[in-house]
Amino acid sequence: MKKDASLRELLKRPEIRFHHLSAFDGDLSALSKEVCEEVEIQVKYDGYHKRQMELIARFQKLEDVRFPEHFDFSSLIGLTTEVREKLVKIRPLSLGQASRISGVTPAAVSILMVNLKKQGYL
Repeated sequence: MKKDASLRELLKRPEIRFHHLSAFDGDLSALSKEVCEEVEIQVKYDGYHKRQMELIARFQKLEDVRFPEHFDFSSLIGLTTEVREKLVKIRPLSLGQASRISGVTPAAVSILMVNLKKQGYL
C-alpha cells in the first residue's frame, strides 16, 4: 500500500476479510465469529446501503408530490401520445405512481413536475 489506511478502509477491499485484520490488531481475534461477520457485512455493503437509502428518499419525494383531483393529463405538452394516454387511463395520484407506469420515462416525470409547477400546484 502506498498510503495509510484505516482498518475499515482495508476491509472495504474485496480481497480482504475480517480475519485478515487481526494481523494489524491482535485484539480483533478475540471477537466472536458472529460479530466479525456482522462487521464485515456492514462495512462491505455500506456504500450500497447508502445509495439505496438515497434512492428511497428520492422515491419518497415523488410519492409526496400529489396530482390535484381533476388534473388534466390530456392537455400536457411535451409528453408522447402513449404516455399521455396511459396517464389519462390510469390517473395516478402522485408522481411516484406515475413513475411506476410502464413507458413513463424519467423525462416524462420531469415534464409532469414542470407542469405541476407551472399550474401552481407545487
